[in-house]
Amino acid sequence: MPYITQVAIGKMECLNIFGNDYATHDGTGVRDYIHVVDLAIGHVMALSYFNTHEELFTVNLGTGIGYSVLDVVKAFEKVSGKKIAYKFVPRRSGDIAKCFANCDLSFKLLNFKTKFALEDMCRDSWNWQQKNPNGFN
Repeated sequence: MPYITQVAIGKMECLNIFGNDYATHDGTGVRDYIHVVDLAIGHVMALSYFNTHEELFTVNLGTGIGYSVLDVVKAFEKVSGKKIAYKFVPRRSGDIAKCFANCDLSFKLLNFKTKFALEDMCRDSWNWQQKNPNGFN
């Protein structure tokens, strides 16, 4: 997402998309993108869980939904009104076609479920980037 917003604001010429020949609906890698607010809420819920439970646990905090790189680009273009220039470059070593969270345990233990969709993530990232074109000083 940061690279997409940097292309949109003119800091980068184009987005490099690593691979377009994966076994996915559009050939680009599929990942589980989560809104930063959902992630923060999930961490707070995990800390609250420790107030009444002593055992350690590991859970996935995600949406459980996979989006391809091109899905993210298209969603960002829709909410921002900006065209994102991109080019396909060779795959990175070790990358797999699809990787997204199984959120069953985080729902069972924490009652955690994300509230924000892909377009929300794109809109909020674009809003932040416009207000902070150079990042944090």
